[in-house]
Amino acid sequence: MGKDRFLKGALILTVAGLMVKVIGSVNRILLSRLLGGEGIGLYQMAYPIYLLMLSVCSAGVPVAVSIIVAEKVAKDDYVQAHRIFKVTLGLMAVFGLLFALTLYGLAGFLVSSGWIRDSRAYYALVVLTPAVFFSSILASFRGYFQGYQMMTPPAVSQILEQLVRVLVMIGLAYFLLPRGLEFAAAGAAFGAVPGGLMGLLVLTWFYRKARKDWKRRIKEQAATVEESVGSIARRLILLAIPVSCANLLIPVTSSIDMLLVPNGLGRAGFGVEAATTLFGYLTGMAQPLMMMATIPTMSLAASLVPAVSEACTLHRPDEILRKTSSAFKICMLVVVPASVGMWTLAGPISGTLYGTMKAAPVIAHLAPSIAFLGVFQVTTGALQGFGKTLIPMWNMLFGAVVKAIAVWQLTSLPAFHVLGAAWASNLNFALVAAINILFLYRSGIPFPLWDSLKILLASLCMGMAGRAVALFFMDKSGVLAALVSGMTVSGLVYVAAVILSGCLTREEAARLPVLGKYLRKFWH
Repeated sequence: MGKDRFLKGALILTVAGLMVKVIGSVNRILLSRLLGGEGIGLYQMAYPIYLLMLSVCSAGVPVAVSIIVAEKVAKDDYVQAHRIFKVTLGLMAVFGLLFALTLYGLAGFLVSSGWIRDSRAYYALVVLTPAVFFSSILASFRGYFQGYQMMTPPAVSQILEQLVRVLVMIGLAYFLLPRGLEFAAAGAAFGAVPGGLMGLLVLTWFYRKARKDWKRRIKEQAATVEESVGSIARRLILLAIPVSCANLLIPVTSSIDMLLVPNGLGRAGFGVEAATTLFGYLTGMAQPLMMMATIPTMSLAASLVPAVSEACTLHRPDEILRKTSSAFKICMLVVVPASVGMWTLAGPISGTLYGTMKAAPVIAHLAPSIAFLGVFQVTTGALQGFGKTLIPMWNMLFGAVVKAIAVWQLTSLPAFHVLGAAWASNLNFALVAAINILFLYRSGIPFPLWDSLKILLASLCMGMAGRAVALFFMDKSGVLAALVSGMTVSGLVYVAAVILSGCLTREEAARLPVLGKYLRKFWH
């Protein structure tokens, strides 16, 4: 059985995502040391507004383009696939320019009206405007390549974009710092512009490289009825808007913690400093770990969208079932042990990464969110592949309301305090994942519940073994030795438990890219 293209694509995007995260983490450390809290504050006043503008303008475009292009490619209609790309490119150039000009015009108003409290952040906001234009065009290219299930070009562009962005950020911040913090922060913000330009140049190079093959296919194709620009634009908008709205709900959901958690901790009897510290444990230490652990499932979801869209277009229900089942099982094989590992090794993780054990309870109690969020991401990818982009959006909105109520109630209870916010996140992600699973089940796509139970049991065995070893080394050698030994034993026990329990068959293991040829040797 051959390897699925979407699994290979998911692996490529996962590696790229991890590299981007590592580069970003190094950047945060260097920039924080260079600019200090005040300079980072100026940068953070401008950058989220840029991200919001970008989300409104183009966040849903890659998904929408990949769905439509995958449909055309499945029918060998390369003429229309290329036409969709050209129309999208034109539209995004116009929208990108309009949104960039809008951001430039709004910058002064946001400062004068008091939305941005420190007028020095104006410069950082203004220099970000060209990045909106470049990133909007990038979205068209990425969607086109993803529609062809070519994940290497988007992955390489993400890595080089982040690398150039970070180098320019640090360089300009360093050279402009003598002129004042406002200019150093603006220099750091400007890094997004050459970063976006680099990403665009990389994808243009890959496009030119692949264009010869695409032109050959177009010449060999029989004449087809040309779809109007209005029809293409209408379909793109109908698919993209729900995805963009769902992306907008992500910062809204994060804002729930920012607005409600400190107030809830105050009602629970904590002073301002204590509440701020606990809030830092949640948002600055536990949540980044959760997001890092779900990079593989984000990549799996992005790769699954065109794969499902292609199979739906060709009316191949068996292929849809096989691909979604593989994606769901791989998702569970990744996120369940990650959740259990984060729960059982929370102490060594907190001590090693953050130099304090006080964040460990929050890290442990937020751990279930890894599994629930991972399932939500992959099931969202399946639904989007079916063209049902509205369902995840409404689910996220419903989940955000439930989370707000849960945060308000739980954090005000002294017995829960900040742990209540962690469990509100668990409830939120569990609920939206369950609703996605229900909608897929009604569409004839079952979730592998029995295999998931076996994966959970294998993960619990892993967790108990890893925790026992970590506690042994904690007393003797410290937190770093406890973490390394606990993770090593956990990994070995988990692989053995998965093989013995039959969670993964030899055929399924063989389909895995890179790892398949090694894993299948363990089956007889």
